[in-house]
Amino acid sequence: MNISCDLFCAVVDNFGDAGVCWRLARQLAREQGWAMRLWIDDSAALCGLRPGVDAALDRQVIDGVEICRWTSPFPAVEPAQVVIEAFACELPASYLAAMAQRPPVWLNLEYLCAERWVAGCHRMASPHPTLPLVKHFFFPGFTAGTGGLIREQDADFGARRSGPAFAVSLFCYDNPALPALLDTWATGAEPITCRVADGLPRRQVEAWLNEPFAPGDETRRGALALTALPFLPQPEYDRLLGGCDLNFVRGEDSFVRAQWAQRPFVWHIYRQDGNAHAEKLEAFLALYAASLDSDARQAVCAFSRAWNGGGNVAAAWPALRRALPQLAAHGAPWARQIALPGNLAENLAQFCRERI
Repeated sequence: MNISCDLFCAVVDNFGDAGVCWRLARQLAREQGWAMRLWIDDSAALCGLRPGVDAALDRQVIDGVEICRWTSPFPAVEPAQVVIEAFACELPASYLAAMAQRPPVWLNLEYLCAERWVAGCHRMASPHPTLPLVKHFFFPGFTAGTGGLIREQDADFGARRSGPAFAVSLFCYDNPALPALLDTWATGAEPITCRVADGLPRRQVEAWLNEPFAPGDETRRGALALTALPFLPQPEYDRLLGGCDLNFVRGEDSFVRAQWAQRPFVWHIYRQDGNAHAEKLEAFLALYAASLDSDARQAVCAFSRAWNGGGNVAAAWPALRRALPQLAAHGAPWARQIALPGNLAENLAQFCRERI
């Protein structure tokens, strides 16, 4: 069935929202055969993720997805058969009114969360208060009863590395814990190569170095070798994850990709008001570390909390380093476990086919 779909993305900050929406739109177009329109209010956020995107264009087709500029006032268009609002972005009033004339399957794609309540809210219906429309909440997740995780059929995380130095990739938000970790690596006995993502991570390392650190630069401090990476398109970033011994990731998109790469990782969760992110971190750690032995479980939990503002990363690093061989062995069975709920795009497509 050739289904039309409008996916709406409001870029809040960084690139996470755009990254998730682009992956989903591309997968629905290529693997499900859907006619996809991605409405995005800042197409510049896609330019680095998918070279070839031109932020100056109002409409363009890339990888089978029609990328449309989300403007105000919103253009008069006929709504698609499926309408996805990503992460509770508010649909344009004129488009919402048009939806009421021929109600589509309307989904709110929620943020990824490992908390137990998610399964109870997944696929929940929410009638519009004034219009003849019903929205369903669609939750990505790690367990049965959720929508699963995004993974494309052509995902490529490259070959496992075989270099002599311990290799780390660094992708994080502004993190006060980072200087102490860099100090620990630089003064340690083990040679470490750190590949630093462009943007916030590179600027933080630049401040720690107290000298320019532009994309392409390489430098050394003691046992620590640092490389400033250019902004990587999504496929190249996936292969970076597969080629490192440890990956520092953030938000949602890189967090999920690190798990599919089956390599050890540390998650920098997006901070929320009221410290709500701490509960989400604990919920994930409880799932991820459940089958580890007590030492490895304690190590990964202690370091993750410290990395997210709840401890001393320098003190927590030695135990995490000792646990990494077990975490590396844990990667493949963990990936099999989180694949059990099925693929997010396939689950979403099946949900919609049942209602069209």
